[in-house]
Amino acid sequence: MRIELNVERCIGAGMCALTAPDLFDQDEDEGTVVLLAQPATPAQERAARQAADRCPSGTIRVVEDAADADATAAQPGHSTG
Repeated sequence: MRIELNVERCIGAGMCALTAPDLFDQDEDEGTVVLLAQPATPAQERAARQAADRCPSGTIRVVEDAADADATAAQPGHSTG
């Protein structure tokens, strides 16, 4: 997975930085989101998804790679349809 930002949409609510402080911060001048790192662990991936869900302006987008989708589909109990 990877994170994409549309900083022009950011309203500076700060939910991203509160939810995933290892991944997001806010610009000191504008208050807009700053991506610190791409998620490297499963916990950071969960936090990135939560931050995207909680972002009131839809600034954060989590993009799943094909390998991520294949791994999720292979998990026991996961239904694809």
